Amino acid sequence: MFNRILSLLTTLTDRVSRRLVNKLILLFTTIIILVVGLLTVISYQMLERESVNHSMASTTNNLKLVNQKLEDYLAGVEQLSLPQIHYEEILQAITSEESDYAAKMYLEDYLRELFYSRNDLESIYLYLIDQHKYYSITRETYNVTVRASYQEGIPDQPWYKQAMASRHNQSYQSFIVPGAKSGYSMAKEPDFMGYHRVLRALVTREPKAVISFYLKPTVKDQILGDVPFENGEHLLYLDPENVPFHVDEPAFLDQVSQAPWLAQLGEDKAMKPLTWSDEEGRRYLIVYNVEANGGWKLVKPIPYSNIYAAAKATRNLGYLIGLIFLLISIVLVTLFSNKITSPLKDLSLQMRRFSEGTFDAEIPVKGRDEIAYLSRHFNRMVRRTNNLINERYKMKLVEKNAILKALEAEINPHFLYNALQAISTKALKSGDDEVADMVDALALTLRYCISGKDIVNARDELKHIERYLALQKARFGSRLEVTIEWEEALKELQIPKLSIQSLVENSIKHGLEKMSSGISIRIRAELNDTHAAISVRDNGPGISPERMEQIRASFRQEWEEQEGENIGLKNLYTRLKLLYGEEAELSVQSDEHGTEMRMLIPRGGSSHV
Repeated sequence: MFNRILSLLTTLTDRVSRRLVNKLILLFTTIIILVVGLLTVISYQMLERESVNHSMASTTNNLKLVNQKLEDYLAGVEQLSLPQIHYEEILQAITSEESDYAAKMYLEDYLRELFYSRNDLESIYLYLIDQHKYYSITRETYNVTVRASYQEGIPDQPWYKQAMASRHNQSYQSFIVPGAKSGYSMAKEPDFMGYHRVLRALVTREPKAVISFYLKPTVKDQILGDVPFENGEHLLYLDPENVPFHVDEPAFLDQVSQAPWLAQLGEDKAMKPLTWSDEEGRRYLIVYNVEANGGWKLVKPIPYSNIYAAAKATRNLGYLIGLIFLLISIVLVTLFSNKITSPLKDLSLQMRRFSEGTFDAEIPVKGRDEIAYLSRHFNRMVRRTNNLINERYKMKLVEKNAILKALEAEINPHFLYNALQAISTKALKSGDDEVADMVDALALTLRYCISGKDIVNARDELKHIERYLALQKARFGSRLEVTIEWEEALKELQIPKLSIQSLVENSIKHGLEKMSSGISIRIRAELNDTHAAISVRDNGPGISPERMEQIRASFRQEWEEQEGENIGLKNLYTRLKLLYGEEAELSVQSDEHGTEMRMLIPRGGSSHV
């Protein structure tokens, strides 16, 4: 039997591997199954985690806001229990109540005032400790009556002992706990909460009375109504001792009464959510908030099934889409793979690489058939094309370097002419010393110009500009004023040689030479995230819009087509593009207040030649 199954599998494998189409179908089917399966599983895990985080964040914020409202509500009840400015009068009335009818009336009026001050009070009791007597006020069927009664056993009540032992002289009593009793003679035990406050003598601090408020759940239910609920979720409101004061389902209270997470509430200052499983195996995410002052807790157990519902729906949809995609892919692979053979596929692949710019894309030649013939001639074409491209690249490299050197050389005759004219003018007006200085400056300038560097430090370029400006000031005198704003740290910038001179020379040509008065030129450098920006601004008459359009048009012309007066700026523009590529830029802005030329050099850029 085993041999038969093995033989059947061998035959099936042989048939599958015999045809390329079967191999492709098997390959693509496996890849699609793995990709879709892994993506679905990973996305499901991420959605689960995101669902838990979102549920935790939104529920925690909601519980915090609601718990703050409950805290304010309890603070209001606590404030109501304090007699405030009437404290001494209340104590005096309690002390003399038995013998003074006016004191008795005062206490009754005080209780009526408290009772009518709120609409959530079910009843109020004032227990006089020394007399073992209490006054009570409650809303009966026909009116509101203050009654006085005697009753033993009040000091034995748990809430009484807790209030006496409390450093805040107060205690809370829950009536949702099974068997909870107020201790007073009541027609009906309260439904929600009792609040008890001990009134002590101001001097001796001896307890004189206990005032008890029994509250209706109306305000509490209204506040807790702001907590959103879904099917299966629960809500508990616990005091600092984890005594429940609210639960949405009494049956759920029995399940969580012995839950281990009750003891962990509030231990973690970050209030991280807890996980719990009930008796039926349902897992809950326990999200809670602990009130900062009193320690009251608002707890919301959320079933994980509710949290993961959206993630499961997305996972199932992903499986369905993956299955549809798999079937479509199998059909497409089957249709197109029948028309493909392995040699032709290899040949088409190399042709595609060749068309994309990979000029060493040769293919192994196997056999002597037509496909081998095509492959052999394809390899010959690739080799010849590669050789031609290498030769062309070398020629372009030499051509660019030649153009660059020619561009640098064209600056020197124009400058030399102006410099000699300045020296001639100065020689007619001054003595030999100044002429000697100008000749020295000219010698250093010419030496700098004929140096073989394409890119220099800004520090060297600025020294050259100082010599150049000395020659120009000899020509124009006080009419030319130049300021340089160049930080010391920026003097190590790498910039094209003679670039600043080209910008300054343009300002002199289009500004100073066209005005009888002087002009001011500002040279400035700054860095941004991507470029080093060097600007030269003058306050000359500006450049007309027609002239500006001619300058910008000259930048778009090929160098061989260039002629006219824009040779200097076109020279610099071309050098920037050759040295730094398209990221470099030269811009000219002009108006009636002057002209600004701005050169942008990419940071960290080196020569692109």
